[in-house]
Amino acid sequence: MSPLRFGIFLPPMHKTGINPTLALHRDLELIQHLDRLGYHEAWIGEHHSAGSELIASPEVMIAAAAMRTTHIKLGTGVSSLPYHQPFILADRMVMLDHLTKGRAMFGAGPGQLTSDAAMLGIDPNDQRPRMAESFDVIMRLFRGETVTSKTDWFTCDNAVLQIRPYSDFDVAVASSVSPSGSKLAGRYGTGLLSIAATEPAAFKVLDYNFQIWQEEAALYGHVADRTKWRLMGPMHIAETVEQAKENCRYGLEWVFTYLSHIIPTSDPTQPPPPTDYDEFIDYANETGRMVIGTPEMAIAQIERLREKTGGFGCYMMLGADLADWHQTLRSYELFAEQVMPHVNGQAAPVQASYDRIVAAGSRWVDATLNAQLTEIAKHEEVRAARQSE
Repeated sequence: MSPLRFGIFLPPMHKTGINPTLALHRDLELIQHLDRLGYHEAWIGEHHSAGSELIASPEVMIAAAAMRTTHIKLGTGVSSLPYHQPFILADRMVMLDHLTKGRAMFGAGPGQLTSDAAMLGIDPNDQRPRMAESFDVIMRLFRGETVTSKTDWFTCDNAVLQIRPYSDFDVAVASSVSPSGSKLAGRYGTGLLSIAATEPAAFKVLDYNFQIWQEEAALYGHVADRTKWRLMGPMHIAETVEQAKENCRYGLEWVFTYLSHIIPTSDPTQPPPPTDYDEFIDYANETGRMVIGTPEMAIAQIERLREKTGGFGCYMMLGADLADWHQTLRSYELFAEQVMPHVNGQAAPVQASYDRIVAAGSRWVDATLNAQLTEIAKHEEVRAARQSE
């Protein structure tokens, strides 16, 4: 396996009452922060209602973020396919591929908020079938095909992109509990975005969904590439568990109250989580639902996911206002300082080199001192010879 990549899945989720202009600009600042810290990917959401997830166009956000960053890849996380004419969306993505010179990525989904779909007159039961229809056209267009397709909601008549992609950019399909996303990813040979991978119900079926992805890929002549499998889970870390808990008093309950009104967030076969804040944090940590704690706990969570899945390519943290702005920045910084190098083995050789020096006691100090004294003695010998002439 290649080294694990790290990133953010940024819906975003902002507490109401915060200046929305400031919140959007902070999203861009956060992506810049992650770019400086060496994170690999940022996936940016599309939502149109509910007052928390404020980004209406991930493509516009990617264009703005690309001008402010140097290496981080920027994906639509995700584009809600039923809301767009597929030819237009494909054309925009290829243009972004050129503008970013290969740093754009395309994430596809049916649309998370049914309140968005309702305003567009779309029956929630139609979202997934429409996504499949749209995705087929988009993938054919990306391959340079000329597409004629007519459905009850869009028409493509000899549609062909006027420019080919700049790069072989990443394409990924969102998946949660049901196998629909895994099947689509397998059929078209794309990557997989396992959203809410640490939620108990979704965690249970991670290996099952990989199997579906793998079987479907083989059926259509593709390979389910683990390096293109991305897992997302909430995480906030600090120097101590107590500090992390205190930081998250800012927004964690608000975020999960919001989530409880838009998506199923708990396993229906299990008792509901505690309502007391401290008890809920303990429950969330113990069940693996999230990590509110230390770098060591973050490392353990990633290893738990590796063990469950057999290996994956990128771990993404949820971009939500669990803590305030400054503590959020510190959490990502601490993760980059301590978790990323540990997980990918970069910390081990540095520590081993240090340990060898310390274990040698005074050996290297004595060698340096001896060399210095030898040089001084040689110089004095030469100096004395000159003075005697």
